[in-house]
Amino acid sequence: MKSQISNILSDFFFEYETQRQVLVRNRRVGVVCRLIQLGVLGYIIGWVFIYEKGYQSTDTAVSSIYTKMKGVGYTNRSGLEQIWDVADYVFPSQGDASFVVMTNFIITENQTMGKCPELPGKDNCSTNAECEEGRFKRHMTGLCLKQTGTCEVLAWCPVENDATIPDPPLLTSAENYTLFIKNSITFPLFNVTRSNLVEGIDGKYIRKCLYHPDNDSLCPIMRLGDIVKFSGFNFTTIAKVGGAIGILVDWTCNLDQAVRHCKPIYTFHGLYGNPGELDGARASVGYNFRYAKHYMDEGQAKRTLIKVFGIRIDIIVHSLARKFDIIPTLTAIGSGVGIFGVATIVCDLVLLYVLPKREIYKNMKYKYTDTHQQDVDSEEGSTEKEADTIEKEAAKE
Repeated sequence: MKSQISNILSDFFFEYETQRQVLVRNRRVGVVCRLIQLGVLGYIIGWVFIYEKGYQSTDTAVSSIYTKMKGVGYTNRSGLEQIWDVADYVFPSQGDASFVVMTNFIITENQTMGKCPELPGKDNCSTNAECEEGRFKRHMTGLCLKQTGTCEVLAWCPVENDATIPDPPLLTSAENYTLFIKNSITFPLFNVTRSNLVEGIDGKYIRKCLYHPDNDSLCPIMRLGDIVKFSGFNFTTIAKVGGAIGILVDWTCNLDQAVRHCKPIYTFHGLYGNPGELDGARASVGYNFRYAKHYMDEGQAKRTLIKVFGIRIDIIVHSLARKFDIIPTLTAIGSGVGIFGVATIVCDLVLLYVLPKREIYKNMKYKYTDTHQQDVDSEEGSTEKEADTIEKEAAKE
């Protein structure tokens, strides 16, 4: 038993096993093998390393967006002149990455809480029974007013009439408003921080630049009319009923190069409000909301209700940084070497099951052993050794 254990340990530590290889001289099989290997090599070099950058590690950025609108609007409604500045037409005013620029509006002034008739064409009635309390969206009193032929409601009176949207839009001057975008990003894995105010952009440059995708693609100041145009919209159309536009700030950086080459790319996308949309997608066209300005007048609470039509702008940051790393490089190489085994598997299948002389290849590739025959041969060998021993002892005597 001790010698057996010793032999096993000796075989384990001091012997090396390798696979038996058979050289097959067959042109078709050789061409198939080399073509498969060439395809695998092309996949590793072209796809894994060149296209997918398999030799680099990746990281996404932590981002912050700050915005500022500038511009002044002017309206003249029935002889009432009014100036609209940033505090009036931007919602919210904190400079977020998502905000609305008002381009059109409907104002209902001097509203007070009380009872008044509903608008003609809405909740028409001929008897009080048709004005059941709580039946419709407004709170009804249960009375049908014969003067208007509509139900009486408890609401802010007079009731807003938004059936007619001003056309052309009241704030067409919004086309010349400017948007300033300030974006800072950090790639934590690589400890790299960048801003869209890259090298060469200073105060003097910002005061005179205006974004253009071909002539001035790094300028962070953009004209609202240009943003709408780059999104594929018509400003007059979208300004009337509102819509939404996405501004994508793309940071795709190869940090194997100098950091100064890591620069943003701006693209513009119309999210909704496009007049070219199919009719099925136009059940709710535009973008609008309401807000009210409350005040007291001779001890009575009043408000001015404003229905805002505007362009909603969402600024979205997309980031991806890459840099050489030995670990993904070795992983990609190792997986590629493993894929080379596909050529051997395919060629073996062809040789074993397709070619006419497949039996010859099987006999060359595999060595068959008959266990019973080995036992018989072993016994015969032992008997012969014993006979030789007896003969030698008899000769000595």
